[in-house]
Order: sequence, then structure tokens, then C-alpha cells
Amino acid sequence: DGQYISIHSRTGEVMGEVGRLYEQQYAVALFNKVRFDIEGGGGPQPQLLHRKTPLEDKSIFSGSLFQYQEENKKWRNRFVFVPDSYIINYYDSKASHDKHLHPKGTINCSGYKVLTSMEQYLDLISNSLPAKVGSSPFLKCATQFPLILWHPFARHFYFCVVTEKEQQKWNAVLQDCVRHANDGLSEENKVQTPAFTDAVRLYRQAKGQYGTWEMMCGVPSQILANLVMEGLLPELRELISPRLKGKLYERQKNWMLISDAVYSLVQGQCQTQYEDVVQKCEASRTSLEACLRTDMDQIITSKEHVTNKIRAVVVPKAEKLLKVSIEPYIGSILDALMEPTSRGFSEVRDVFFRELVDMSKNTLNEGTKETVAQHMDRISMLAFHPVKMQSCYEKVEQLSLEGLQQRFDVSSPSVFVQRAQILMREQMDDAVYTFEQILHQSLESQGSEELCKTIQRCQDRVIKKFDYDSSTVRKRFFREALLQIFIPYMLKQLTPSCASDLPHFQELIFEDFSRFILVENIFEEVVLHSVMKDIMMAVKEAAVQRRHNLYRDSIVLSNSDPSLHLLGENPSIDWAGEYKGEKEEVDGAGDDGGESQKTRRMKQVVSMIQVEGAPTLPSESCVEVPGVEDIPEEGGEEEEEEEEEEESPDEQQDQNAPAENKTEIYREK
Repeated sequence: DGQYISIHSRTGEVMGEVGRLYEQQYAVALFNKVRFDIEGGGGPQPQLLHRKTPLEDKSIFSGSLFQYQEENKKWRNRFVFVPDSYIINYYDSKASHDKHLHPKGTINCSGYKVLTSMEQYLDLISNSLPAKVGSSPFLKCATQFPLILWHPFARHFYFCVVTEKEQQKWNAVLQDCVRHANDGLSEENKVQTPAFTDAVRLYRQAKGQYGTWEMMCGVPSQILANLVMEGLLPELRELISPRLKGKLYERQKNWMLISDAVYSLVQGQCQTQYEDVVQKCEASRTSLEACLRTDMDQIITSKEHVTNKIRAVVVPKAEKLLKVSIEPYIGSILDALMEPTSRGFSEVRDVFFRELVDMSKNTLNEGTKETVAQHMDRISMLAFHPVKMQSCYEKVEQLSLEGLQQRFDVSSPSVFVQRAQILMREQMDDAVYTFEQILHQSLESQGSEELCKTIQRCQDRVIKKFDYDSSTVRKRFFREALLQIFIPYMLKQLTPSCASDLPHFQELIFEDFSRFILVENIFEEVVLHSVMKDIMMAVKEAAVQRRHNLYRDSIVLSNSDPSLHLLGENPSIDWAGEYKGEKEEVDGAGDDGGESQKTRRMKQVVSMIQVEGAPTLPSESCVEVPGVEDIPEEGGEEEEEEEEEEESPDEQQDQNAPAENKTEIYREK
């Protein structure tokens, strides 16, 4: 019937519109940044130190599991290696990895969900496939412990392991890979990131899609591909579904292959076009900045003049909406956010504290600096140990906005859950790094006597700082989450009655300044400020009541430790290298390489201990693989030895972990 869809032109249309919005928002974001640089921003200063590249020369995890191969319908053994980039590499065998051969495949986990049962998987695919899925799965899992990576557009990956403990560990590791990959927008970039997030948001709002968006995850090219696929996929399904032939399983498999191929094409095109737009904007940055610095006062005056005019039209309507539809819900939504998030942060504190108590106990028995160094070598990567952090992450996964989601266009609480988890990990690493720096300084200036007291003193200082920072970070998170929930709802309600008035206000702006002052942005700012007062008040009241260990805004730990920030410039401490003593004997155990080989090895955050004689999979197509026992949660020498055995060289040492970042749309202005 001659029907066809041009994927190239459809992607081009979306990118053309997003590109136009990005160029507009780029000038506005640059204005906001330059203004912030000149005027500065208030707010409490963090007490803990922060390290920029915590995972330098580290890998996260490696071990063996089984992967289902769709081409021959068999399960094969795979050696999986997770480097500091969190991009999963899988190989035919550990030997292939050790020889620096190219991996058989790689997985960037952005946008994926990790599933641990076939039931979960069937639920998800029955909604996404053109043909109805039968109740029996189209692949038979070789064990009772599957690990499936599902994506709405890209290829799915099927793994399984032999024991439940193994499944739990791999689940924790894979969840961490997803969390890290989803968090793909650099917070450090104060112009490109806000310009990009606002362009995407405005594009969706123009299509009537307000509220949080679950697929706002990954780097810009992935987010843009998700944006294109959201509109393209239903049409493709309608067009291609009747043409798929064969058994149900074949039709499903072919549909997934088509979807994955289209997604790759779209992502490639998005990346090229986005890079072009960014390059064009960056080329104009110098002249824009010069103009801003010359005319900043006049631009601010002009913006305030227009803001007052817009406020006169919008605020009466906004206040009416606030009273009826927002104020009654602020308290209950804040409670729903505070409870699980605060439990998560409290668990971070407990996990950190328990590790230090263990260290103190062991130091009582063998009080040497070497013992302390061995412990610190393990603790230094605590924030990036998916299994030890799992209990913290699980607490916040209980976050539920039942009954409020439909009202306020919140697609799912996962946006907030993942943001809280990223903040928890940062907070843990800040605490560990601060403790490490203070302890190292103390050890350098004294002998081995009274080590326990030294550890205790350092611990008390860090816990006090942790509590203060935890309160600051959570309060900011609650405010931002409430804005993300309420602002889209308010914009959706107010836009129909206000939109027609907005173009008149653009005429009030002097033409030279019109790039930096956009009425649509001012309209959103006016709406934001109208609700901000109520949000600030609700969070402030929770702090005044000391709920969830929040500090009052008036409590400021200003400069309580003036010398500490000087340590913040120091690199992470190489405990094993500095205090060799007893450590060398452990390193030597079961190691046939010389000292130079050891130093070249990349430290692995999580060690996997292989156990001889464990059961294997009942399938002739499998290479025999030993089961995997516990990752020792509580450290002992056994962990150190086994960790050395499992560590492996890594060809990707130059890949630093991407800077931590956030994808929230409404920042506090």
C-alpha cells in the first residue's frame, strides 16, 4: 500500500525543534550563570570534603554468569567486567579479558530496568510488543535465578546465575550500573545542562506532556533518542505489526530487533545534530558573554520591568489555583518524600559508622598503623560497593506517591528515588573521603599509641559534619522534588488562560536584550515563585520540629573546621602503598607476579569469591562455571587475598567515571 515512515526525516523534525529551543535557552542559561557569578549565591556551605574522581584506577566488579543467546537459543558462560565507567563489558571467558581482547559486547544501562523474575519481564513486554504475549515465556530460563535487562526501545539482555545470593549481588551491581548511566547530565556544566533540560521540557510541554518523564535518563543523545522514539514507536508498531510473519516467538523477536535497530539509527542522528547545535552555541558564547557583562544592569532592569507586568496578570490566577489544588497536598507529599529518603540517609550513616566501629575493634587487638591502613583500603571505596550500599538504596525505594501521581502528572516515583540514591552515594563518599583525609593527617603526626582514640576523634568530627550536610542536602532535595511535582501541574492549568497575553510582553523588551529575556521563561519563574514560599515554609516547619533529624535553617556550622578545606585538594590516599608492612604478606598469598605486576593491577571495589565444586547449569552448551559465594560484607583477610586473585588488568584505565550530575528540571533559582 506504499505506506512508509521516514525515520531520518522524523528524527530531523524533532531535532530541528529541540535545536531551536536549545539555542534560545542557551542564551538565557548563560545570562543566569553570568549573573550568578557576579552576584553569588547564598546557602549553607558543605562541611564534608568532596573528591572529584573517586574511581580513578578502580574497577567495580567482575565475575561469571550465563547469558542467553537468541541466535541459537542456548545459554553460554560469560565473564562480565564492570569498569569505572559502569559500561558492562562481557567476554567469552576471563582469559579473553585478561588478554585485553575486545569484549564480545558492551551494555550502556541507561534507560534499562533490572528484573529478577520472568513474571516481571512478561508484564513489561506484554505492554510493548505488537503481538499479545502468551502466559508462557518465550525463553526458558536455565536456572531459577534470572537477571534480565529490559528497555522500552533497545535490545534486551538475558542472564542467569546458580544461587539466590549470587542473584542478589548481581542485581545490586546491575542496579548501580543503571543508576550511574541514567545520571548522565553533568551538573558541573552550568550553561549546557540547564539549556538542554529546559529545551526538552519545553518541547514536551508544547505537545501537552507536562510532569516528570521517566526516560529523561542518560546522556543528551540518549534522552533525545528517547524523545523521538516516544512518538515514532507506536506508528512503527502499527505499520510493521501486520507484516510480521511466523510463530508468536519469531514475531516478538523480530519486532525487538527492528526496534533496537531503529533506536540505534535515531540515537546516531540525534548525537550528530545535537553536537552541531552545541558547537554553534559555543561559538557565539564569547560575544554573548561580552554583551552580558557590558549591559548586565540594564538587562536585569528590563527583565524586572517585564516580570512585574507578567506577575500582575499571572499571580491572581496562580494564587487561586494554589489555595484549591496545591496547598492542601503539600504536607502529605512532603511526608511521602521525607520518610523513605531520611531512612535511606540514616542507613548511610549507620553503614559508615559500622565500618568504623569494626576498624576500632580490630585496632584494639592489633594496634598498628598497618592494620588501620588495611581497613582504610577497604573502606575508601564504600560508597561504590553496590552490595554494601544496597540496604541504603532499598530504604528509599519504598517511596510511594500513591493517589497523588495521577493528580500531578508524576509518571512514577523512580525519578525521585534515583535522584535520592545518587545524593546518598555522594554523601557516603564525602564522609569516607573526609574521614580518610583527617585520619591520614592524624596518623602522620603521631605514633601508633592510642590509635583507637584517634579513630574515635576523627569519627566524631566526621559524623557531626555528615549530620549537618545530610540535613542541607535533603532539604534541598525535598524543595526541588516538590517543585518538580507542582510546577508542571500549575503550568498545565495556567497556560491556556495566560498564553494569549504573553506575546504582548515580548514587545516591551529592548531588541538587543531579547535573546536573554524570554517571556515564556519569565512566566514559568513567576509561577515558580508563587508556590516557592509555601514549599520553603513546609520544609522549614519540618526542620523546626526536628523531624527526621533535619536542622533549622538558622543553625550554621560556618567555618567550624577552618583547616579542613586545605585537605580537600589532596588526592585519595593509597593506604596499601603507604603502609606496606603487613599488607605485603597478604598480597603475596597465592600471587605469582612480582611487585611491579601488583602495582599495575587495578583495584576492584567488589571482590567475588569463587568456590570450588559448586553446582553448574544443566545444559550441554555451557562452559562449566563455579558458583559464586558471598562477597564478604564484613572484611577479613580472606577478602583481601581473594580480591587480589580476582583483580584483573583493565584496558580502559583512562576512562574516568563521568562527573556526578542531576537531571532535575527545576532548580532553585
